[in-house]
Amino acid sequence: MNLFAAMKLYVAVVDGGSFAAAADKLGMSRAMASKQIQKLEEHLGTRLLNRTTRRLSLTETGREFHQRSIQIIGDVDEAEQIAGQMTNKPQGVLKVTIPLSYGQHRLAAVIGDYTQAYPQVQLDISVSDRKVDLIEDGLDLAIRIGALPESDLIARKISGVRSIVCAAPAYLARHGAPQTPADLSRHACLGYTLSGSGANWRLEGPGGQVIVPIDGPIRADNGDILRLAAIKGAGIVFQPQFIVDDDIAAGTLVRVLPDWQSAQLGIYALYPSRKHLSAKVRTFVDFLVAQLKA
Repeated sequence: MNLFAAMKLYVAVVDGGSFAAAADKLGMSRAMASKQIQKLEEHLGTRLLNRTTRRLSLTETGREFHQRSIQIIGDVDEAEQIAGQMTNKPQGVLKVTIPLSYGQHRLAAVIGDYTQAYPQVQLDISVSDRKVDLIEDGLDLAIRIGALPESDLIARKISGVRSIVCAAPAYLARHGAPQTPADLSRHACLGYTLSGSGANWRLEGPGGQVIVPIDGPIRADNGDILRLAAIKGAGIVFQPQFIVDDDIAAGTLVRVLPDWQSAQLGIYALYPSRKHLSAKVRTFVDFLVAQLKA
C-alpha cells in the first residue's frame, strides 16, 4: 500500500465530508476510495472513521491522524517546491488572519501593495481579534498585537504601538478632563474586553506605572466600536494610536492625560515553525516589516 497516497485520500475524504467527494476530486471510484481507506485502517490497526448510511464522523484517532496527515502532506509539498527551485517564486494562496481594527487602519493598504508586488500570490484573509490555531484552521500566518502566549510558533516583530487616552470635545465640555490617572475612575470609561486588563487600565507616565480601575456604559471586543461611541460623547477610551490618530487630527477626539500612555505593545507575525519557510510567507512578512516598521 502507498501510505502517502492513502493519507492524501483520507484527508480528501475528511475535508470533502464523503467518499464520493474525495473520489471525484482524486479521479477514482467511490468503491475504490472506500476500499483504500479500509486498507489504511487495517494497516494502522485502528478505526479512523465511523460510517453510517447518512454521514461520516472521525474517531479520536482519526482526528489526530487527519491533522498529522495534513502536516506531512504540507511538508512533502514544500519539499517538492524546494526541489523544483520554487522557493524564490512566491505563488499560491496565502491564508492570513489579522486583527479587525489594525487590518482596517494599517494593513489594508499595505496588503494591496503586496499583491501588486507579488501578483502570483492570492491572499485569503480572515479578520478576527481572537486567538486562533494556525494548524487546525489551515492558516499560514497570523498578525497579532500584545503579549504572546508560549507556543511553538515563530514570532517576528513587525512594529509597535501604544494606547492613549482620549475623548470627544463634547464629553469633556460636560464632564471636564481628567487631570491625573486616578481621575479616570470618576469618569465614564469605555472598556475593551479582549485586552486582558479587565476593569483596569495600566498607564505609564511621569509617576511610573499606575493601574486605574475603570467603569462605564459600554464594553466591547472591538476598538472601533468604542472609538465611534467615544466620538458620540459616550465616554473616554484607551485605544491604540492607529485607531484614534485620524480622529485626533480631525478634532473629533482629543487626547487627555498626554503624559500618560500604555507600555509599547508589539505587533507580530506568527507562523508555524518549519525548517523551510515558504516564499509567500517569507516575502509577505518581509514586506510588512519594511512598510510598517516602528
